[in-house]
Amino acid sequence: MSKEKKVSIRQAQKSDVEKLAALVVRLKKLNEEFDPLLKVRSDAYEVALKDYDEILTREDYLVLVCEYNSEVVGVLRAHVRERRYYEPRIEGVIEDFYIMPEHRRKRLGREMVKIASEELKKRGAGLIVAEFPFQNKIASDFYQKLGFRAVIGIFGREE
Repeated sequence: MSKEKKVSIRQAQKSDVEKLAALVVRLKKLNEEFDPLLKVRSDAYEVALKDYDEILTREDYLVLVCEYNSEVVGVLRAHVRERRYYEPRIEGVIEDFYIMPEHRRKRLGREMVKIASEELKKRGAGLIVAEFPFQNKIASDFYQKLGFRAVIGIFGREE
C-alpha cells in the first residue's frame, strides 16, 4: 500500500517561525551564490527569527508556508505598499520565496504565487511584483513563465 503524499499551502503561524527562519537563511545563502554583494551575515538566522516573529502580526504582510506531509518545505513572504507616483497605487511585493530543492518542479511554487497574488489583490494590490537578485536566472525564468516582466532595476557597487 503506497503512502499518499499530502501538500497544503496555508498562512504561517507563530509556531512556524523557526522553520521559516531556516528556510529564509537558505534563500539568502543561495542569493549569495549569485552575487557576492549579497553576503549573508553571521547572525542571519537570529535576524530572521525576530523579523518573521514581528511580521506575522502585521496586517500589511502575508506569509505563506507550503507543507508536504506535514513538513514545512516552502515559504513565501509578501507585503502591500503604496506606489506614490504610479497607478495602480497599491502593489503586492513578493520579497522572500523559497522551496526546498527536492520539492521544486512540482508546481508548488506556481500555486504559492497564485494564492499569494489572490490574497494581495484582496488587500488592494493592482500590481504584483517579485524582488530577487538580478543575477538569479532561476527566479527570472520562473517569474517570466508566470507572466511577470522586469519593471525596475537596482544597480550597486561595493565601496
